[in-house]
Amino acid sequence: MDYFSYRSISKPAKGSLLISEPFLPDPNFERTVVLLCENNDEGAFGFVLNKMSVLTFNDVIEEAPGFDKPLFVGGPVQQDTLHFLHRMGDTLEGSVHIINDLYWGGNFEQLMSMINTGEIQAGDFKFFIGYSGWSAGQLEGELKENSWIVSENATGNQIFDEHPENMWKDVLQSMGGRYKVIANYPIDPRLN
Repeated sequence: MDYFSYRSISKPAKGSLLISEPFLPDPNFERTVVLLCENNDEGAFGFVLNKMSVLTFNDVIEEAPGFDKPLFVGGPVQQDTLHFLHRMGDTLEGSVHIINDLYWGGNFEQLMSMINTGEIQAGDFKFFIGYSGWSAGQLEGELKENSWIVSENATGNQIFDEHPENMWKDVLQSMGGRYKVIANYPIDPRLN
């Protein structure tokens, strides 16, 4: 078995983490961790969890002065859209359950009202511009090419509390075994 042949998961479930292989040449996904929010016969989508933008929430939504939660680049698709993950459950109407206490989206007007009245904990939200998307069969093809390592054990702590600059390495190390070794690969192998 080739060292770069990762555990084969033919169709990762929503809630899985996609960890880019160490030398993935696509700059959109270099050393990224993507939360898979949906994977069905029509395709898949998710959000890059560890790629911060230079913007904050109140930079793009003026109606939330002082709410300077950082924005993450969720992926290269439709970077003019705003998305969010949260741990509020169905308290936020229209939320889509992903796994455990993790939800995607919901009623934006209700969210804005809750922000402006101080009813939310900033640590229970993560905001994204854009998303990562795959057409039908595309993600499965990338998995066969070993472009992604899959972890089916995503936790709210990883998603909301992990420092973005350490997330790729920390998630691999938490997987144990040879993934601990992969976590220490240099970005440029010539520097090894």
